[in-house]
Amino acid sequence: MYNIIAVISDIHSNLFALEAVLKDLDNLKADLIVNLGDSLFGPLDPLATAGLLMQRKEMINIMGNCDEHLLEETGTSPTYRYVKPLLREQEETWIRSHCGTWSYDGLLFCHGTPWSNADYLLEELTPAVGPAYKPAEQLAAELHRIEERIVFCGHSHVFHLLELPEGKQAVNPGSVGLPAYEEKLPYPYVMESGTPLASYCLCIRDNGSPGGWRIVHRLVEYDWDKAADLAEEAGRPDYAVAIRYGRMTGESSETRGM
Repeated sequence: MYNIIAVISDIHSNLFALEAVLKDLDNLKADLIVNLGDSLFGPLDPLATAGLLMQRKEMINIMGNCDEHLLEETGTSPTYRYVKPLLREQEETWIRSHCGTWSYDGLLFCHGTPWSNADYLLEELTPAVGPAYKPAEQLAAELHRIEERIVFCGHSHVFHLLELPEGKQAVNPGSVGLPAYEEKLPYPYVMESGTPLASYCLCIRDNGSPGGWRIVHRLVEYDWDKAADLAEEAGRPDYAVAIRYGRMTGESSETRGM
C-alpha cells in the first residue's frame, strides 16, 4: 500500500531541476513516484535525464504528447531535431513502456486528459483571452464518467488544484523543468507559472481529506541559472528565459516553439 505518492511532470530534459526534486521527495520518503510525462523533450540533457528516471524502481511513467512525438520517425521542431538523434534503443524502449493512464485507490493519472495526452484538462483556449481555467461545473461534467475522485494531469506546466462538485478534485502538479512556454497553434498563447522554482506535488493518504488523500504542493530551489545557461549554449533562448524567470517576458524571438 502506498501512503505518500509524489507526482512529477514535464521535466523536458532539465536534469538540474529533476535532481533537486528527486532529492526533495526522497527526503520526504515518498513510496512511489508517478511521472506524468514529457520527460526528455528539451535542449538540456535528455540522455542523462532518461538515465536518472530509468534507475528508479518505484516509478510509474505516463505517456506525454512529447514522449509520443519522440517515437515518430520525423519531426520539424528544433527540439525534436535535437533530441531524436540522441535516443538509443534503450531510451525508445523505455518510452514505449509508458502507460496511457494509471489508476490507484481513487486516483487517476494522465498527461493531458484521460482521453488525450495533447489536450488540456484544467484549461481551455480562447482567441480573445488565451488559456483560462474551466469553470468547476464544466470540468465536472467532462469528468462525470470518471470513477476516481482525484484526477492528476500535466501538460500545461502550471500548478493548480480545482475543487469539483461532489467532492472530486483535478490537480496539475506543475512542471519540474520548464515553468513556461509559448505555442503558436491554434493561435499564439503562453503558459507561465511565474516562478523558476521546480514544481511537483505529494499525494498523502489522509482519511479526513476529500477522496482519502491530501494534496501538498512543493516548490524546490535549484540552480536554474546554470540550466538556463545550458539552454542558451544550445541555441535556445526561449527555453533559457522560461527556465530563468518562469515566464516568457523578454524572450528573444530568434528561436521559438516547442
